[in-house]
Amino acid sequence: MNFDKKLETKVNEVERIIGKYLPEEKGYQKTVIQAMNYSILAGGKRLRPMLMQETYRMFRGGGEMVEPFMAAIEMVHTYSLVHDDLPCMDNDEYRRGRKTTHVVYGEGMAVLAGDGLLNFAFETAMKAFSFAEEKEEFARIAHALSVFAAKAGIYGMIGGQTADIEAEDMESGMTKEQLLFIHEHKTAALIQSAMMTGAILAGAAEEEIAKIEKSAYNIGIAFQIQDDILDVTGSLKTLGKQAGSDEKNKKTTYVTIKGMEQAVKDVESLSEEAVEILSSFKERNEFLEDLVKRLITREK
Repeated sequence: MNFDKKLETKVNEVERIIGKYLPEEKGYQKTVIQAMNYSILAGGKRLRPMLMQETYRMFRGGGEMVEPFMAAIEMVHTYSLVHDDLPCMDNDEYRRGRKTTHVVYGEGMAVLAGDGLLNFAFETAMKAFSFAEEKEEFARIAHALSVFAAKAGIYGMIGGQTADIEAEDMESGMTKEQLLFIHEHKTAALIQSAMMTGAILAGAAEEEIAKIEKSAYNIGIAFQIQDDILDVTGSLKTLGKQAGSDEKNKKTTYVTIKGMEQAVKDVESLSEEAVEILSSFKERNEFLEDLVKRLITREK
């Protein structure tokens, strides 16, 4: 089976798992739940839950214990996009080829949908405890929850988003160091969360988890640089959202600081190093390595 067929099969598997954990659209809170489900069912690459699952498998993890975390991390990622698209942030009208949540449900309901997804993510992740049978498995889940929370919070994604907003008002312009901080925390942190959680739940050793964190850092930075590249070169048809939103919002990106040619080279070198780390483990996951390589040439 070629990579594209494998990817399609694995995306379908991830979609099935996410679907199992979505809230029912009923009760007086039905509208916010509909907005939550609209947001998360809009599609997307499902990269983070897939990275989590494949890392879990690489360390010989088995069973369903990872599945609540897979659904949870997609909820956290989706909530960040819902809030990112709001008029007070990037004010985008399209996401994943569809109207954004605030356009369909209104700004207030979109805020609540994001809040709902974040809170429900932790409710969902906690369900992993129902699959634990041994004391060690309970400890792994607690450790995974700690990483999951930290990487999404003020020392992770929220911290990166904060720096990103403040950078917009900097008259002197953003430095490369500030931009890398934003990319590390706003984008790479959730990829680190996904892969580290997969490793932790599977019982990886501390030194192995540290190597995964470094590989995931590279993947996250490369992914975001590629996103900056695509914002210049892409289109609504290929991206599912309007290209040029960074320029429209006068945002400093890796491309504006380093130039297109260097940005392309850096995506390649970061990705190569990430794959080298992944290939150094005793149990290799060739699909995971190919998935990281594919990020270099993705067009959306």
